[in-house]
Amino acid sequence: MREIGYEDLLKNIKCYINNSRDLDIITKAFSYARDLHMGQKRQSGEDYISHPLSVAFILSEMKADADTICAGLLHDTIEDTGMTKEKIAVLFNDNIATLVDGVTKIGKMNFSTRDEMNATNTRKIINGLDEDVRIVIIKLADRLHNMRTLEFKSELKQRENALETMEIFVPLAYYLGAYKIKNELEDLSLSYLKPDLYHEISEVLNQAKSPLEEITMEALDDMKKVLEDREIPCELQSRIKNVYGIYKNISKGKKLSDIHDLLAIKIIVNDIKDCYLALGAVHSKYTPINSKFKDYIAMPKTNMYSSLHTTVFGPQDRLIQMQLRTNYMDQIDTHGLTAYWELNKENAEVTMQEDLRTKFQFFKSLSEINALTSDNQEFVCKVKEELFNSNIYVYTPKGDIIELPYGSTPIDFAYKIHTEVGNTMVGAIINDNPVAIDYILQNKDRVKILTDPLSFGPRNEWQEKAHTTRAKRLIKEF
Repeated sequence: MREIGYEDLLKNIKCYINNSRDLDIITKAFSYARDLHMGQKRQSGEDYISHPLSVAFILSEMKADADTICAGLLHDTIEDTGMTKEKIAVLFNDNIATLVDGVTKIGKMNFSTRDEMNATNTRKIINGLDEDVRIVIIKLADRLHNMRTLEFKSELKQRENALETMEIFVPLAYYLGAYKIKNELEDLSLSYLKPDLYHEISEVLNQAKSPLEEITMEALDDMKKVLEDREIPCELQSRIKNVYGIYKNISKGKKLSDIHDLLAIKIIVNDIKDCYLALGAVHSKYTPINSKFKDYIAMPKTNMYSSLHTTVFGPQDRLIQMQLRTNYMDQIDTHGLTAYWELNKENAEVTMQEDLRTKFQFFKSLSEINALTSDNQEFVCKVKEELFNSNIYVYTPKGDIIELPYGSTPIDFAYKIHTEVGNTMVGAIINDNPVAIDYILQNKDRVKILTDPLSFGPRNEWQEKAHTTRAKRLIKEF
């Protein structure tokens, strides 16, 4: 991988930042980072400054604001040099100081065990979401570059870092909607956790690349013609599923040819109306698989992902997933909250934080676990179990999507909706059938909670039947 220089970073930044004040403070941050890390080397033998430069470069690809770029350049200075948060605040500003401090690990001398240290630092990073979501975005960029250069670590460190990436950073990227980062982190992690399988899948993909590209080109030509005939302006893009995504399907017993979204074509149009018009055009050309149609425009995913998905029999009867969306949706679907830097140039960081708190279900669940858990190791365990593990998505009677951890029951669903719904629950109906209150909810269940304001309230045994921290706490409080 080519080493990033300051000129590369500056070239990227000047594509979207042109005021001299911001460019001057970024140059100042680089100068301080370079001088403070002088003489330090990475395990690759490179000067240490290559790492913060690469982190800042990744952030610049997201069109990050000047403060975030500066924090990326300075992100290791508190941990590895004599710099302090207070000095950064004086030399730069309070925002940059907060961001750098947010990504700085707490020193080893504060802990009696390594597990305690890891849990405390993991909690600090996750809780950075509450203070400023940019802390976690910088940490994702930091982790991405470290994973890209992991070959210089010992085999044990490689596996440890890859496992931590899968358990903590991949879920964080997913919840923030940053699919591009998530996919690369997944592939890099798999290459160290299951190297033989990773290379085997990569080799199969390489062998299939030529015929897949031929099918894709034919499908793109077909789509271009059918959409032009209907006078629907659009941009067409294609992709092949990432290696980790293929691995997950193969581990469930599927063959490569059975993966319905192995090939995907993005049809990017001007407005929502055109998404549905384009859908009709797609189905006029290729036969759809009804069971694979998803309308994430009417019902977006819980990380704001919006698109129409339809899987069709394309050229040579090859399954192709068509994703129909507007340009705005495509930015959000690819980059998540980080897309706000490009879409909302004024006060993007404020909008990011506001939407994180009000529109993302996982953030409310995270706050609940944080408030109820004092022990750091217990906090990390609960977050992994309830948020970063396999989740299910169920529907309210009105069609709203509710995200819950696997193993949840109607009790958890009721308390997720509202405290009073849980406290007055007397029964539950799943998919039009009455069920016991300890029924284990399944993906796509339609859930209706029966309530009675004169009920006796939750029973003590409900604490054992509930799965989520929130439900257990509210039952106990009652």
